[in-house]
Amino acid sequence: MRLWRRELWRLVLLAGLGLLTGWPLGAPGAGLALGLALCLGYHLYQLRALHRWITHDSQSEPPAAAGLWGDLMDRLYRYQKGQRLTQKRLLDTLRRIQESSEAMRDSVVMLDRHGDLEWWNSAAEQMLGLKPALDRGHHITNLLRDPRFVDYFHRRDYREPLTLASPIDERRVLQFQITLYGDDERLLMARDITRLHRLEEMRRDFVANVSHELRTPLTVLSGYLETYADQAELMPPRLARGLASMQEQTTRMQNLVADLLLLSRLEIDRGGADHAALDMAALLEAVRRDAEALSGGRHVIAVELREPRALVGSEQEIRSALSNLAFNAVRYTPEGSHITLSWRPAAEHGACLEVIDDGEGIDPVHLPRLTERFYRVDKGRSAATGGTGLGLAIVKHVLLRHDARLEIDSRPRQGATFRGLFPAARLTEATAG
Repeated sequence: MRLWRRELWRLVLLAGLGLLTGWPLGAPGAGLALGLALCLGYHLYQLRALHRWITHDSQSEPPAAAGLWGDLMDRLYRYQKGQRLTQKRLLDTLRRIQESSEAMRDSVVMLDRHGDLEWWNSAAEQMLGLKPALDRGHHITNLLRDPRFVDYFHRRDYREPLTLASPIDERRVLQFQITLYGDDERLLMARDITRLHRLEEMRRDFVANVSHELRTPLTVLSGYLETYADQAELMPPRLARGLASMQEQTTRMQNLVADLLLLSRLEIDRGGADHAALDMAALLEAVRRDAEALSGGRHVIAVELREPRALVGSEQEIRSALSNLAFNAVRYTPEGSHITLSWRPAAEHGACLEVIDDGEGIDPVHLPRLTERFYRVDKGRSAATGGTGLGLAIVKHVLLRHDARLEIDSRPRQGATFRGLFPAARLTEATAG
């Protein structure tokens, strides 16, 4: 405010001097105009000095000036100096980020809000074949054209990674993961999992081959044991008890081999050939009858149908998944428990297939691992019920093959809900029977 008053007094002083100079000459107006012209010339001179400093030599000290112009130049100089320091820090940070990204073995690709390529590290050039001189500014789906990646990119559901072959080398298997950040921008990361993929294939082949080889000897053993069981009354009681135990364990091994072979088929076969609109009412009723037969009247089993649309999928696979959930509910809930098989609407116009019980429930610490092969909450009780430990793994794979996901809600002494969530794309209007 003081500087403004000084400039105002400067203007008044020059105007007064001009007026006093012109008064004796009989031209006070011309004198006043001369004073104002001198004031204007002073400001134009300072403005020209400021312009030359900003446009030609803003890195140096500002030109010397007094009053308001001097304060303005000093403030601009301090602001520019602060901006240069901020810019230097940002450039140093960006350079460190780029250097650390360059050191990564994984591909890192930065995409703008439209999906166009902005920056990538050298690993992305080797894995994805990106070329700085040609590809910058192009949309990512113009370079990664696999329909599965295009669908993954536009679906905007990036909770799970996507596994695909490299676009420049089909022998390499890459795992893609997209993360949203900033103003709807995306960070694409690709990891080479070729070695893990081959190990997984070897594991699947080994399990499938061993399971297949076990079927024949187990079938032979089962046949002979059934023959001997027909003559059990002629045997000593001790041998008869041993024969019954052998039959029980052989049956358990056959069930285990069957589940292993089913899992291998679900992992290897992409499926889809037998998909059709399913009669969900008939399917749930058939599984209810099977569950009641297993229960032997010890449980109350009901069906709840609130979704009129049909599910498009494999009847054999969906029935296997639902049966596994229903049989688990029968095996692991106490006598008198209520079990409900439900087909109802879900969020985002989808639907869910549920098996709900009011049994003992499951401690939440076990929930993340329930779908692992052979994982058991209570090993002693699970072995006594005759389960193979593969039921929920089969359920998970069946749901994945039908674009669905498994959710498990449970608390101790509050029952359990196993829920398969299907997207709207998997639903269709039920056909008249």
